[in-house]
Amino acid sequence: MNILLIGGCSNFINSLINKLNKEGHRIYLLTGDRFEKSPYQKVFEKYRFEYDSGCIADIFESINPDVTVFTGAYDTNFTWENNSDAVKFTGAMTNILMGYMTGSTGKFVFLSSHEVFSGSHEGAIPEDTPSSPADYKGIAIAQGEEMCLGYRRTSLRDIVILRLDHMYGIPDTMKEVTDMCSKMCLEAINKSTITINDNHTFSLLYQSDAIEQIYRVIKGGNSRYGIYQISSGDAVTERELAETVRKNIWFNIEINSLGDENRREILSGERYREEYGGTFYCNRDDMIKRIGEHMRKYQRFFLYGDKKKKTLKEKLLEGMTEGFRRLVPYLENFAAFIIFFMLNNRAVGSTYFSKLDLYLIYVLIFAMAYGQQMAIISGILAIFGYLFRQMYDKSGFELMLDTGTYIWMAQLFIIGLSVGYLHDNIKKLKREQVSEESFLNNQLTDIRDINDTNVRVKEAIETQLVNQNDSVGKIYRITSALDQYSQEEVLFYAADTIGQIMKTDDVAIYTVSNGTYARLFSATSDKARCMGNSLKYTELGEVYEAFLERKVYINKKLKKEYPLMANAVYDDENRIQIIIMIWGLPWESMTLGQMNQLVVVSSLIGNAVLRANRYLRALEEERFIEGTKLMESEAFTGLLKAYVNAERKGWTQCTVLELIADEDTDIMTAGQVIAGFLRQHDYVGMSDGKIYVLLSNTREEEAMIVVNRIAEKGYSCRIVEGDEI
Repeated sequence: MNILLIGGCSNFINSLINKLNKEGHRIYLLTGDRFEKSPYQKVFEKYRFEYDSGCIADIFESINPDVTVFTGAYDTNFTWENNSDAVKFTGAMTNILMGYMTGSTGKFVFLSSHEVFSGSHEGAIPEDTPSSPADYKGIAIAQGEEMCLGYRRTSLRDIVILRLDHMYGIPDTMKEVTDMCSKMCLEAINKSTITINDNHTFSLLYQSDAIEQIYRVIKGGNSRYGIYQISSGDAVTERELAETVRKNIWFNIEINSLGDENRREILSGERYREEYGGTFYCNRDDMIKRIGEHMRKYQRFFLYGDKKKKTLKEKLLEGMTEGFRRLVPYLENFAAFIIFFMLNNRAVGSTYFSKLDLYLIYVLIFAMAYGQQMAIISGILAIFGYLFRQMYDKSGFELMLDTGTYIWMAQLFIIGLSVGYLHDNIKKLKREQVSEESFLNNQLTDIRDINDTNVRVKEAIETQLVNQNDSVGKIYRITSALDQYSQEEVLFYAADTIGQIMKTDDVAIYTVSNGTYARLFSATSDKARCMGNSLKYTELGEVYEAFLERKVYINKKLKKEYPLMANAVYDDENRIQIIIMIWGLPWESMTLGQMNQLVVVSSLIGNAVLRANRYLRALEEERFIEGTKLMESEAFTGLLKAYVNAERKGWTQCTVLELIADEDTDIMTAGQVIAGFLRQHDYVGMSDGKIYVLLSNTREEEAMIVVNRIAEKGYSCRIVEGDEI
């Protein structure tokens, strides 16, 4: 079915999409928002339009959905923070219903909630109880129900309202924390308290149970009533619910009772159960435990949302931390300089280490670790350390005139900057590699999404191709014409029927006589008979391999010895009963659409043949003379008539023999003897007191072999000419 879902992104609508996808429906989505803030599950097509858009009617007309589901009371596009959302909801409801009336003929499902009622009600609340909302949201939802009922009365359309009784589930975002359970969990995590009304009794409905019940309405036929209520009927008080939450949050929580208003709100689901049935599987305590664990695990997100508002102290601490992190390399550099300065002073007078340039090593270490910037800083510090140590033995003027000092300084910076440059380049290449890898991963994700879309479009085009000129309805109309023929004629006319549908003049039908051989039963041309009257189909190579996988064989390489297309029809025990071969097809017609068409045709024809075979088996005792293999006169005459008519139309070949008997010949015994050595597809019968033999798919010259065999048994017979038959 084509199903249009209307609603903002939430865990609820994504779960509903998953359910419909698993059931094989094609899903369209109207988001109600131009900007996709959260990800939806995969759908066939997504429409990002607001509910007040003028193209809503065009969307309905384009899709023409079999079922439209408006999430209504559970649509996250409405926050219900003030009365403006109530006005927006009423306007959206009007525009959606008008679009539905203009462009769709299917079912419309509006999801309502228990919020249309308030106060206390004795017993369960029936569906026809007048609504009594207590807030803006309840008033808007009740108004939406009235609009749906009004459209249902005036248009006689199948518009259904489903009231969900205190539905709850695991929230993904803060805006989904709307039900009683998630609100209690959030309050417990945030304040370590839960505020309750001891006198409030209600019933809970878990999200997955609700989706299962909604799906029953979606796939069901026309609904008898306009309003149904889905309720588990399991009464619970706020205190019982709070105790369950406290038990599963795992820390001390105080329960405060601040309300004493007597409220009892349990919807009756009797009307729904009578029409749709249904069972509730989710255990309340287990589900509350899962909600509590989920919200406790992601409590920072539920408490602060995407961005936590920082205090001045937190901002200062964060700034100091970031500043210290940036200072660490400089502090390391200065500390390392002091160490190398001391080492260099010790090494100057050493016999073994006096030639070792420790400052160069120091510069290289920081050039390799941090790059050019640190190489420059460490080089400057190294020069100061070097000059300071040289001034122990030389004056400043002497140092200025010493060319070795300048050569050493140049060497220090050249090596340090070169190593720093290589470090920076390698780091840049790594960043580019990571960036490119991320880009390619995103491209791969996009390609996968595009491929998924292309697959869905391909499947849609396949369906349109099959449904356009050769729709299933048309195919069924043609194949159902087989029912007007006698049971003996079905397979003959089946070949002609396949030729009409597949637009070819070359069709052959083989029937399987035993486990490995198939016998030609009917063919519409000489070309279709090219594989002979009998073949061992288990030796057909790739054709038989396709049959084993229950696939249609397509001769992609155009091998002359094989048909262009072939398919097998199976009996009740999954054994091959009929093989259909098609020869005369143009290359451009050997498409996936034609393959699907052949599958449908084969299935419908197979059903007709199975019915005919069951009928013949049921009448087997009446068709044969008791205790013999001789067909009685009426059955044999009908079979003979079917073969002769098929031969005149060129669908088969047959030869009829008449037993020549004298007064001493026991014709019953003779018939039994002849039947004993005939093939499975040949028949012996009585007509006008004479014995006749029907040889299927046999020419007159081939029939002479049978005539000679009969003569060897001591009987004589003659070939009956066409006019005599």
